Amino acid sequence: MSFSTLGLSEPILRAIADEGYTEPTPIQKSAIPAVLAGGDLLAGAQTGTGKTAGFTLPILQRLLDASPAVSKAPRVLILTPTRELAAQVEASVRTYGKYLSLRSAVVFGGVGLHPQIEKLRRGVDILVATPGRLLDLHQQKALDLSKVSIFVLDEADRMLDMGFIHDIKKVMKLLPAQRQSLLFSATFSEDIKNLADKLLKSPQLIEVARRNKTAETILQKVHPVDRDRKQKLLSHLIKSGDWHQVLVFTRTKHGANKLVEQLGGDGITAMAIHGNKSQTARTRALAEFKSGDLRALVATDIAARGIDIDQLPHVVNYDLPNVAEDYVHRIGRTGRAGASGEAISFLTVDETRFLAEIERLTQQNLPQEVVPGFEADMNAQPMPIPMGRQYINGSLKKLNISGPPPRAARPASPSRPASKGRHQSAKPRQSRGA
Repeated sequence: MSFSTLGLSEPILRAIADEGYTEPTPIQKSAIPAVLAGGDLLAGAQTGTGKTAGFTLPILQRLLDASPAVSKAPRVLILTPTRELAAQVEASVRTYGKYLSLRSAVVFGGVGLHPQIEKLRRGVDILVATPGRLLDLHQQKALDLSKVSIFVLDEADRMLDMGFIHDIKKVMKLLPAQRQSLLFSATFSEDIKNLADKLLKSPQLIEVARRNKTAETILQKVHPVDRDRKQKLLSHLIKSGDWHQVLVFTRTKHGANKLVEQLGGDGITAMAIHGNKSQTARTRALAEFKSGDLRALVATDIAARGIDIDQLPHVVNYDLPNVAEDYVHRIGRTGRAGASGEAISFLTVDETRFLAEIERLTQQNLPQEVVPGFEADMNAQPMPIPMGRQYINGSLKKLNISGPPPRAARPASPSRPASKGRHQSAKPRQSRGA
């Protein structure tokens, strides 16, 4: 099957050909005709499957087929969880719409408000936004959403993880009742299903891969290691493997900053990308990483959404995620669009429960491989993991994992009683301007 069989017009097909694409991916084969048909859509697709083009291409076609705009208000709204993803999606709109006379804009926090207001006043057809900045602009009466005919909620699972549910509901109330709504999510949960019930009307369901399944093109393995030797192991792997581009995930912003300093001390160029970094710093780090000038990009989960790099060879979970679904998102940065990739996870005695939850979610046993010279102390005692002002317990007491994970515990403090553990494995809510 070629793109020409999917109902796309010549200017769009020409833009696709300019990018070197000849055959649509599975999600594109299913989503493009569904969006062109005009109905609502609930789509499940792993990151790296080409889902962004799966909705931008038919949206461009629908606007091309529609009557010319009679106002400057946006006709399409695409909502994304992070700044990086918003910029990536809007770049895709411009890439595939370069032979069309359609206008697009991207708005997100961390940069000046007034240049965005001026661009909206000049008029846009397609607006890509993060929730917080979108609501700020509406509150400033700089944004009219009454003409939106197509609404896209991209990476809805991450939206919920980041605590955006209330902002999403506010945005939905600002949109016309008669519209086409598209919801894309890498993973499905009961919360996603509940959101879909409120957002979508008799949607078509598309799933191109089993839920929470990792791509077969990704070689996954786990390296047991002592907690105080993680950084040396990472430097060893980068140097011995002659890695020139590796995306490294840490649990906290502080951990990312510290690791960058340590890698620099070992002669490895690295920069951090997380919510405390300015948008200018985040953009610069990502640009240098994509160009190959930067050997290691150290990121937290939230900041890494939207990182789209062709042929990214290595992803390292320096800290295992305490939310199992994040493992799928993290390693999905490599092995994209059929390319091969390698995902390596470090495992300390403190994190064995996290690994058990990941293996249960993905329904696979991840192979463990000891790196010579970095053998883990099997008699080491697990410790609670600090995360901001709270502690999380990720241990099953030993590296040879068996049995169900215990409820997370938190040590009591003199001024506060011990928690019952209800929220200890949850990720702290992020501010809406992420």
